[in-house]
Amino acid sequence: MDAIGNGCWGLWKWNPLPQSRRRRVRRNSGSAGATGGGGYRFPVKQALTAASLALTGDTIAQLSNRWKKAKEGGDNISQDELWSHLSDHDWLRALRMTSYGLLLYGPGSYAWYQCLDHFLPKPTVQNLMLKVLLNQIVLGPCVIAVVFAWNNLWQRRLSELPEKYRRDALPTLLYGFRFWIPVSVLNFWVVPLQTRVAFMSMGSIFWNFYLSSTMTK
Repeated sequence: MDAIGNGCWGLWKWNPLPQSRRRRVRRNSGSAGATGGGGYRFPVKQALTAASLALTGDTIAQLSNRWKKAKEGGDNISQDELWSHLSDHDWLRALRMTSYGLLLYGPGSYAWYQCLDHFLPKPTVQNLMLKVLLNQIVLGPCVIAVVFAWNNLWQRRLSELPEKYRRDALPTLLYGFRFWIPVSVLNFWVVPLQTRVAFMSMGSIFWNFYLSSTMTK
């Protein structure tokens, strides 16, 4: 029975096309599916991850800001006051940062890293350092420009955007250099491959905390 079953299975798997033609057909059908059938696919996982990290960073920034204001008086904070500070959350600000991560940073950074991997596929020291450099001189300014514009658009303050750029863009970019260059070098040279995503995610929380704090200046 096993011999008969194996023979039948081999018969069902038989393809009358020559091997070279079979490869061509598979290649053509794959390209058609990628362009015509599938089209562009929104990177849902990356977008949701970026949104959750942005929300976490903003939440930490809001709590930290309210905690500092409450401690300025020098008195001890009662349990009721502490709960009031925790519950008095600016949800519109949180929504601004979350939507930025979901709609802009998540899909944009995913496309950017796909592009880097396409043009610099080999994991050599030169390519890794070039990726770190390109992140800082290309992705960094783009992120700052977009998040400032997004925040001012939500607040209906687009007329104030040039002044925001003039005042805060360069300090934010320089802070990003000081933060992300060491983090990226550690990520590539010290952190094991299986924990790199978690390591960079932790870095993103602190960076989103800084961005959210900068938005309220």
